[in-house]
Amino acid sequence: MLFSDFLPYLGWIVGGAFTLGAAGIIANVHTTRLKIKNGYPLEGMWGQSLKPGTTSEAQERVALLTQENAQLRAEIGSMKDRLANVERIVTDSGYQLSHEFARLRDEKDKVQ
Repeated sequence: MLFSDFLPYLGWIVGGAFTLGAAGIIANVHTTRLKIKNGYPLEGMWGQSLKPGTTSEAQERVALLTQENAQLRAEIGSMKDRLANVERIVTDSGYQLSHEFARLRDEKDKVQ
């Protein structure tokens, strides 16, 4: 295999390499633009943060999210308690018995 065998295809090889390189650069720029647009932290070449998130705004945001998380957890806990009470009432034999009485009463009213 000589260099002269690849010479006719040299334009395609160089063009393909240029296209792949340009596509990689465009993809990296697009990814960075999406990160900036959606508020994700930017990273350097080795994964280090370029903009540390220890600003007062970030700390305030974390505090608000923590407070909201605690409120939601409390609400979920109360909903679990209420659901347990509803399940207990529905599965209670007294409830089933009164439901059966009501059904029999309705049948009796239909017959008369």
